[in-house]
Amino acid sequence: MEYVTIVAILSLLQFFWFSFRVGTLRVKLGVKAPAVSGHPEFERNFRVQQNTMEQLVLFLPALLLYAHYVRPFWAAGFGAVFIVGRFIYRAEYLKDPATRSLGFAVTILPSMIMLIWVLVDAIVRLVR
Repeated sequence: MEYVTIVAILSLLQFFWFSFRVGTLRVKLGVKAPAVSGHPEFERNFRVQQNTMEQLVLFLPALLLYAHYVRPFWAAGFGAVFIVGRFIYRAEYLKDPATRSLGFAVTILPSMIMLIWVLVDAIVRLVR
């Protein structure tokens, strides 16, 4: 489970970094709170941060459930893919939001695989 703990913490630190970047851009570009628009660079970074938060709501429970019911080491591997996917998503989105598809796919697939796998496993255990 140590690998899973490391991946979970790294995903949260990644989110913190994305959030910190939004905060520094807010100051640098003069986007006063509570505004969430006003400069394209700020808006793109803000959307990356918000989308990452939305994905974490799905990813972290999936990671922990998969680690508990299936295999912690595999969960950590899926988690590493998720983190890489978030960096790809960020790079693509900051360059051109229309090109974010690869990063989104690399992010969502590990979460969906883990969730579906755990659901099937739970159903199989229930009917045995």
